[in-house]
Amino acid sequence: MKVQSRVQFQDIVDLYLYRTKVVDDISGSVTISVPPEINVPRIQIQKPDDDSDDELEIHGKRRDRFRTRRRASIAPLPALRLNDKEMLASDFDAYSVASNQASITSVNSLASLLREKMQAFPQMIRKKKRETKDYKIKIFVIIMFFMIIFLIGFAYVGYHRKLLTYSYFEKIKFNGNDRILRILSRDEKEVISGQLGKTIGMDNKPFHCLEDNRKQDGSVCMEWNGIARLYMNFLDKDVFRCYTIKWQSLSAGNYPTDCYELKRNNGLWFGGGITKSREWSLSNDNFDFTPFSSGDLKVHQFGNGVKRYFINSIGVAIQISEKTPLHLSINTTTNEFCMRAQNDDFTFVNHLTELPELEYKICTTDGMKSLHMLMTQKILWDGLKVSDMQIIKSLMFEPVWRTPHSETMESFNETTIYNYSEDLIALGLPLGHILINEFWQENVGDFTVDQKRFPNLFKTIDLLHRRGFKIVFTIQPFISTDSENFKEAVRKKLLIYERHSERSIPALTRYKSSSSAGVLDITNNASVYWLKEKLEKLKADYKVNSFYLDLGTGYNLPHYYQCRQTLDNPDMYAKLFTESLESVGFIGVSTASSVPKPPAFLSTQPLNSSWDGLKELMSTVMNYGVIGYPLILPGAVGGDYWLNKTMTKMISFYSLGQPPEPDEELYIRWLQLMTFMPAMQFSYLPSYYKGDQMKKLAKDLAIIRQQTVNPVLDKTLSESLNEGVPLIRPLWMLDPNDTSCLSISDEFSVGEELIVAPILDPGVEEREVYLPQGVWKDGIDSSLRKGSRWIHNYKVPRDKIAFFTKMPDKTRF
Repeated sequence: MKVQSRVQFQDIVDLYLYRTKVVDDISGSVTISVPPEINVPRIQIQKPDDDSDDELEIHGKRRDRFRTRRRASIAPLPALRLNDKEMLASDFDAYSVASNQASITSVNSLASLLREKMQAFPQMIRKKKRETKDYKIKIFVIIMFFMIIFLIGFAYVGYHRKLLTYSYFEKIKFNGNDRILRILSRDEKEVISGQLGKTIGMDNKPFHCLEDNRKQDGSVCMEWNGIARLYMNFLDKDVFRCYTIKWQSLSAGNYPTDCYELKRNNGLWFGGGITKSREWSLSNDNFDFTPFSSGDLKVHQFGNGVKRYFINSIGVAIQISEKTPLHLSINTTTNEFCMRAQNDDFTFVNHLTELPELEYKICTTDGMKSLHMLMTQKILWDGLKVSDMQIIKSLMFEPVWRTPHSETMESFNETTIYNYSEDLIALGLPLGHILINEFWQENVGDFTVDQKRFPNLFKTIDLLHRRGFKIVFTIQPFISTDSENFKEAVRKKLLIYERHSERSIPALTRYKSSSSAGVLDITNNASVYWLKEKLEKLKADYKVNSFYLDLGTGYNLPHYYQCRQTLDNPDMYAKLFTESLESVGFIGVSTASSVPKPPAFLSTQPLNSSWDGLKELMSTVMNYGVIGYPLILPGAVGGDYWLNKTMTKMISFYSLGQPPEPDEELYIRWLQLMTFMPAMQFSYLPSYYKGDQMKKLAKDLAIIRQQTVNPVLDKTLSESLNEGVPLIRPLWMLDPNDTSCLSISDEFSVGEELIVAPILDPGVEEREVYLPQGVWKDGIDSSLRKGSRWIHNYKVPRDKIAFFTKMPDKTRF
């Protein structure tokens, strides 16, 4: 049988591979209809003549014969279409067996159909995959579209914020809408952040200031319409950068308020002065808005020494203008340090007719110590005389002996002073300054010696001079209404007067032993000349060496005070008084808001004779050193008064009387601490205790001070007067990068060569001691100890104090 059809060669091969056989006895020609879509070449298939050599000839090429014959019982096939007639597989099988006719379904057609179906199936799968893939692409395109829109919007907002942030300043980020300020270090790390204008609602938007309100110094000016105006400026001094911020209130009742974060991981804040809580760091304090003014810690928030200067341990400082009616708030719950400009009825009463202004500057540099040196007052050498330097060193190297309190004024006389000097000589300690309290006068403000109690005081003073003592008188700007000078001062209008009285009614206050007194108006040149004349006469008549200026605090001024020249705040009075009388000569002042010119020392406020008073002494000296007072005169050893209750109003410590004999252990620990202070002051003497133990201890400590402490103080004095750094320093000034040094409040250093770790609690004879980097020599057993580590359970006997001297850098164990 010859089968002629158009098939592809590969189809024939496929048939062969599928091992499909054509039965031998089929005769005749069978035409296989191939679907028209298949282009099949015409070929001939010729059946072999004999069984022995059955071959398949395709286009003249011979192939292997079929090896098996098709069985009659072939499995049913699906319906096939032959010559356009459909035949079921069962019919096909029956027909082929019964008639044995040559009508078989073409294997080629079956194979082609199967191949077509098999090829169509993956195409369908691929089509579905293609449809799924197209769907995902569409989603991806949509997502990308929205992402692009978001990024464009974000970039637009960010661009305009960046323009506002960097248009004018370096290393500062400020957004006018949110009023968020961030200052960065040189390596792009945030050093301070806060929100400005806290009292302005967030719905109020800023505008650029009108031309008339702008400044010619390059300041950025923004205005919140009818509420406040903000000026910002930048100053780059190479070694450090400063940003000046100034708010002007434009409406009554709006108090410009800026708050900065007190982050624990962003360093600790120091400065301002000692606060009522006696906390070492402001970051640990907590109080609501209160006027920033010197006061009595028994009643007020701040002590007698204040300064509008605050510094952070990572190298950022804030300095606030003296003209700002400043209120401060520290809140540890919200971790904010806030400044507010607000007028009130006393501390900033002279600004009641004006809208308040808040002005300050923020300065940053790479290190806290270097920034502190740049920010504090410097060049205290300027204008110093040789005699001034001699007074400074005499105060550091020799004690101040303050005459003890007397139960009555009448009991304080020449004999009291003479006997006291005898006790000092018998003690065997270095002689120094005898400080006579204000009771050398009959009434405060007489400025003449009481002739009834001191008829021969000039002789007594002459005797004390020959013995080696220096005499100091305490003076005050207060004039008792019982003094003859009060009438003269009223007649000459030398006193501070009542507000709105046209300088006709003097303003009265009370201070210490005087229940009613006027206050000299230091802004009146006539008052300065009048007082100078009386003080110079005292020095000439009684050979007084110098004076101690007892100014009280800002709160000791009359409540409704008014000077000839308006004062920005009460602390300006003490500043002007000290400056006006520098030529008279002071060894110390009781109150300060700026560094008094040497040789004047700033005295600590009177301290309670208790263990809390001892801790307060140490915190006060270190805090005053941080805010820029290098020369400190601590209170008397053992305390200045005794008080066992909390006070709610100011009271003179003189009215509390001389403290009883301080507890012996307290006195010993107090004396040990004072040995390392910039100056030493006594009222109750070591010889007043029974036995010789206290005398021996005092002499041993005097040797330590003379041989160990005084050389370090002398060496550090030049640095302090040149750069404003303190003599007594917190440990972080030795190593600002040592985190352990930051939190230590019960150790200090004298200069950079001496570390002191005193005992501040009763019944304690051991403590933890931390030494900064370096090699240190133990002052108790002379052993060498390596720094940057803690000494646990360090033994400190009752008659010893822990101190360590720094050894040269090349020292080896």
